[in-house]
Amino acid sequence: MRWENLSAPPDEGHPDGSAPATPPLPLALPGAIARTFDTPGFAGMTFYEVQAKSIVNKVPGPSRVPFEWTINPYRGCSHACKYCYARNTHTYLDLDAGADFDRKVIVKVNAGELVRRELAAPRWRGAHIAMGTNVDCYQRAEGRYRLMPPIIEALRDFANPFSILTKGTLILRDLPLLRQAAEVTRVGVSYSVGFVDEALWRAVEPGTPSPRRRLDAVRALTDAGFEVGVLMAPILPGLSDSDESIDATVSAVAAAGAASVTPMALHLRPGAREWYAHWLAREFPHLVPRYRELYRAGAYAPQAYQRELTARVRIAARRHGLHRGERGDNRRLPTPEAQPAAEQLSLL
Repeated sequence: MRWENLSAPPDEGHPDGSAPATPPLPLALPGAIARTFDTPGFAGMTFYEVQAKSIVNKVPGPSRVPFEWTINPYRGCSHACKYCYARNTHTYLDLDAGADFDRKVIVKVNAGELVRRELAAPRWRGAHIAMGTNVDCYQRAEGRYRLMPPIIEALRDFANPFSILTKGTLILRDLPLLRQAAEVTRVGVSYSVGFVDEALWRAVEPGTPSPRRRLDAVRALTDAGFEVGVLMAPILPGLSDSDESIDATVSAVAAAGAASVTPMALHLRPGAREWYAHWLAREFPHLVPRYRELYRAGAYAPQAYQRELTARVRIAARRHGLHRGERGDNRRLPTPEAQPAAEQLSLL
């Protein structure tokens, strides 16, 4: 079963401000402790605290991403991005890929301890580990659970190379630890900023820090000595793929001091596809025919559209002096995942 590594019962404990949660436990998490918190930032959310059995996970199957191992201290994400490709993973836990993904977050409370134990295992060879590639490790819950500091400390102490991709500004809390780790190993930091339009941000990424706040964090990390790449993703057809939107975003990324910008068109896997489609039909119904055409063959937009989008971002990058490219080390952004064979999916 795909949730076996989450099934160990957690230790008892009560974070400050917690209140007993009333929702029943998901069938896949029989030993979890469910909590709610009496703070506005966590209104309507439930956190399922588990003692995970493992934490350093191998990327399954063939992939073009430049890493084989990941750490994901959370499952589910309060960022509530309508398009999040990780949504369907919640169904493995007998939760839904829509509202449950946004509001019911699994917290691996022993993540730091597990990382240290697994890095110390004789079989571990010090491979690069990527974080934030499934759900954001600096989502809002991290401010309360503080799972990342002991994870980074373990990676630092074992001089194990790692990278972090995030939309969260809470990473700045851990800047001293990141600088310590960078003294002994390769540390990559990347931000996801698909667009800078604030009205669109509020509509499609309601739980994230604003694009401007993310770019302020890029500047702070750059000033601290990191080469920060920006993943311009996802670029949304009909919403953020115009020349004006692309130019404004690339201009802001360059002004923030980013080392590179890598565009990625929206892809809609099962789970995310249905959730995004319902949102689109409600908020931008005139775009539904275009999406049906673009995604009629599967989760990915046609290659011709992707190539044209990439070319326009590169032109904008040159115009704004952001054409240095990537440095050839672990500070690189993840490259787009290998695209599966076309599959017939419905959009509305």
